Amino acid sequence: MNLVRTFRSLALVALVTLLAAPVQAMAADLVVFAAASLKNALDDIAAQWQRETGKTVRISYAASSALARQIEIGAPTQLFISADLEWMDYLARRDLVKPDTRANLLGNRIVLIAPKESNIALSIAPGFPLASALAGGRLAMANTDAVPAGTYGKAALRKLGVWDQVEARVAQAENVRAALVLASRGEAPLGIVYQTDAAADANVRIIDTFPEDTHPPIVYPVALTAAASHPDAASFLAYLRSLAARPIFEKRGFTVLSPSPRRGTS
Repeated sequence: MNLVRTFRSLALVALVTLLAAPVQAMAADLVVFAAASLKNALDDIAAQWQRETGKTVRISYAASSALARQIEIGAPTQLFISADLEWMDYLARRDLVKPDTRANLLGNRIVLIAPKESNIALSIAPGFPLASALAGGRLAMANTDAVPAGTYGKAALRKLGVWDQVEARVAQAENVRAALVLASRGEAPLGIVYQTDAAADANVRIIDTFPEDTHPPIVYPVALTAAASHPDAASFLAYLRSLAARPIFEKRGFTVLSPSPRRGTS
């Protein structure tokens, strides 16, 4: 009987150790949470940073809303980049980011897209015939009540007076990249995504760009989390704001809002 208890105890210790390993590994890594629309640019920047410094970063991409809520419940991340001010403010009100590290990093635009082979032609203007252009299909958008790309799109359609006509025909996606996939695969005849997302997918084309006065300014804020303690966290944040990162962001179609006058490679 003692032998059985000993075996069970050893097995339990082994199981706890096995389950704890991924959490410990994540805690040891420099982990960044970033809006899904940043994937191409940040992957390039992380690779360049590794080449220049020999250091690595693990980046987790999802909707800003989902990432903010994960930080709220204690996810071990060092740095957060949101696709809007609201979700950064959400964390700031809960003292979950370091206020002295916060900055507005990037700007973007939202666009109306269609599959590459589509012959739909539309000009975005008040009352434009978006509903009829769908021709029975769905309008791909990120979640219009929680995800920044979706809330920007909803605001624009409301300002243009066409939201009520298409609200019931919106295909709600988990994040903006998921909405992009729906249009890219031809599963939705039209979609609303960031300009940078459309530029990253050769299987879609931009029909028109939403006027900036139809929605709140699209701003990507960045900050270290309150729990940030990784020795490279501040250095990577400085690198994101440096002249070294700027060409990569601009190549992907972002507007850089707060570049540093020097390269943050330390």
